[in-house]
Amino acid sequence: MGYKILAKQELCPNQFEISVEAPFVVKNAKAGQFIILRVEENGERVPLTIADVDKEKGVLTLVFMAVGYSTKKLAGLNVGDELVDIVGPLGQPTHIEKYGTVVCLAGGYGAAPCYLIAKAFKNAGNKVYMIMGAKTKNLIFWQDKMKNACSELFITTDDGSLGEKGFVTQVLEKLINREKIDYTIAVGPMPMMKAVADLTRDKKIYTEASMNPIMVDGTGMCGACRVTVGGKTKFACVDGPDFNAHEIDFDEIINRTKIYKDQERKRSENCNLLKMAK
Repeated sequence: MGYKILAKQELCPNQFEISVEAPFVVKNAKAGQFIILRVEENGERVPLTIADVDKEKGVLTLVFMAVGYSTKKLAGLNVGDELVDIVGPLGQPTHIEKYGTVVCLAGGYGAAPCYLIAKAFKNAGNKVYMIMGAKTKNLIFWQDKMKNACSELFITTDDGSLGEKGFVTQVLEKLINREKIDYTIAVGPMPMMKAVADLTRDKKIYTEASMNPIMVDGTGMCGACRVTVGGKTKFACVDGPDFNAHEIDFDEIINRTKIYKDQERKRSENCNLLKMAK
């Protein structure tokens, strides 16, 4: 069974949104979970967090950045094309309850999974602040969707081209100084999530981070996605992806994500050479 692409758009440079026909996947999907897809037979297994679902129509929405060989292949597909397979939903859903005041922090492409998470917290009766951050305004997307999913939306850009100049942690600190924050969740680059954890740790604000380490099978068998949390080994694919951010060994996981950078670069270069030869 193939998974047909129903819609596709480039949200910002090298960042794409696709909607896929996948009724059995979205049937039980919840905020914070992910899927693993393959673009082609014998292709790499690519984990992507679920960005949105339409359970009535059986449609799964994914957002990804075309940076490596497999995601560039995915970006090259068009409406009507089919993915070889999709496995999911995988992982533990974000624990949703009424905490009071919740802050969701989205760095870059982390905005996609934050949409369903923020909406779920809002539906549970929380006041939800969303802080979206990116390098520049051209990398900010889904603003209208985010406004509907939260109580108030804040935007930061490194260059000040949209919203407040600086980082998501600056806005978070202002909110903490302004009112009582009961829960925070960070989704995005590892250094950003580490910075959020460092800020909230001393302030005793419970914080979770959605981990996106190297992942292969998605069922806890390979061990590639292991994360040290509170001195114990956890697997992001089955125990997470959300963990207590104050207990994560971010330095360890940041170093591990760099392991295959050279191999990925070489494969991308070979792919480009093949295209030029054609």
